[in-house]
Amino acid sequence: MKSTTRMRILDYFRKHQTASVRELSSLLGMTGANIRHHLAVLELNDLIEIVGQRKEGRGRPLHVYGLSRRVLGDGLDKLAGTLLDSWLGGAADERREAGLRSVAERLAGVTDIKVPVMKRLIRAVARLNELHYQARWEASAAGPRLILGHCPYAAIVADHPELCRMDAFLLETRLGPSVEQTAKLQLSDKGLPFCAFLMVGN
Repeated sequence: MKSTTRMRILDYFRKHQTASVRELSSLLGMTGANIRHHLAVLELNDLIEIVGQRKEGRGRPLHVYGLSRRVLGDGLDKLAGTLLDSWLGGAADERREAGLRSVAERLAGVTDIKVPVMKRLIRAVARLNELHYQARWEASAAGPRLILGHCPYAAIVADHPELCRMDAFLLETRLGPSVEQTAKLQLSDKGLPFCAFLMVGN
């Protein structure tokens, strides 16, 4: 990011945590419209977000901005990893499978196994994308292939490879037949990691 103004805004948030457009306008000697433009660019790049509202004089409360959760970090990867260790750490294989299947069924939401395959695939991809998988499906000689372009659990999957099994259970819940993982964090032509699952039978 080349804008000195935006760097100054980010530095202000690092030191003071929050600010309104009015505060930044006064601090930087710029119009509110100018500040809003810079904030919009920072927000678009997921560097800041609206964190609350504040009453400043008369009129409606003003938005208060701060650094985004992505910039601050949230510790959810550590929490999720610790919960998995506590819950399934020493469990027998049968209990681990049952636990992962139970979580997968909750994540999967509504099951559509009685509708035609094409509808199941479209709905499964829509649900996966609600869960941030950047999913799509493609036809292959062996059957429909689901491509997961993003692993929402990438931060902990190396320590918890069982999450791939959970993904398979999630897909089976949505699609009905057995699902087989054919690629795990394999690099695409663009150099991005992806996972793939084959729908075996329908």
